[in-house]
Amino acid sequence: MMPQAVFLDFASTSRDDLDLSKLKAACPSLMLHAHTTLEQRIEHVGKANILISNKVVLDKPLFDALHPQIKLICVAATGTNNIDVAAAQAYGIPVTNIRNYASRSVAEHTVGLMFALARQIPAYQQAVTQGDWARSQQFCLLDYSITELAGKTLGLIGYGALGKATAQLAEAVGLKVLVAERPDISLVRSGRVKFDELLAQADIVSLHCPLTPETHHFINAKRLKQMKPSAWLINTARGALVEPHDLIQALREQWIAGAALDVLSTEPPALHEPLIQAQLANLIITPHIAWASQAARQTLIDQLATIIAAWQQGELINQVH
Repeated sequence: MMPQAVFLDFASTSRDDLDLSKLKAACPSLMLHAHTTLEQRIEHVGKANILISNKVVLDKPLFDALHPQIKLICVAATGTNNIDVAAAQAYGIPVTNIRNYASRSVAEHTVGLMFALARQIPAYQQAVTQGDWARSQQFCLLDYSITELAGKTLGLIGYGALGKATAQLAEAVGLKVLVAERPDISLVRSGRVKFDELLAQADIVSLHCPLTPETHHFINAKRLKQMKPSAWLINTARGALVEPHDLIQALREQWIAGAALDVLSTEPPALHEPLIQAQLANLIITPHIAWASQAARQTLIDQLATIIAAWQQGELINQVH
């Protein structure tokens, strides 16, 4: 009998702009739910054997309730922090994830945020909207200082697929790229620099590392004070890498010149998220969209199809260990 599959939060990957033919060929009985709350999980899973989740939590109580029905878990993302992988393994349920699907998208967004800071694009857009250009006595506005990226030093913290893709684009626009060694390693590998040295030297620090107990809030007041007063911080990785109150203080007191974030610790953010409520002119926030180009999302869907089709043939690819 053909396994049944359910995508629990399909709206997190698509706005009816993706080709699902490969995924539906791999699992013809596919059920799509736009969103699934914790209370809706068992109802939405129904009789499905294959669970696809981007951010819906799949934990031990769910596995306890549905064992032995669940045969495969497909995370429609790279990060698996919403899955109790140990509990799944205890029940013999393989967990897979999506890999190397959004490198170009994330790199372009990261460099785009650098340009937005350098060219003061949000400030000039607001000035135009408020009528400042219309009231100008000359053909242009020069109200906000504009700098060029070429010749600046970009410090990358994290040098996996996303960090490398960002480095490639950054070098193409004239940035000098440094790669940080991990803070807890005394022996610096070839091609890297000491973590503290990178913070002190970089004009732009960009985060591309995973969120772990060791990296939680590791960009804090101490490390922000190590950066140049003219430096910018970019985070397109995970929100909890940065201590938010320390970043607000750093921006207000000009320990650093600016920051651009695509991620926050809680997503979607609370109504009173401090970083948003601060309304800082030198802070840009985008709603976790660095990964979300149409091409990247299509690759994600097609990779899900490949994983499920392979599993049905007895081959397990992209298994999370």
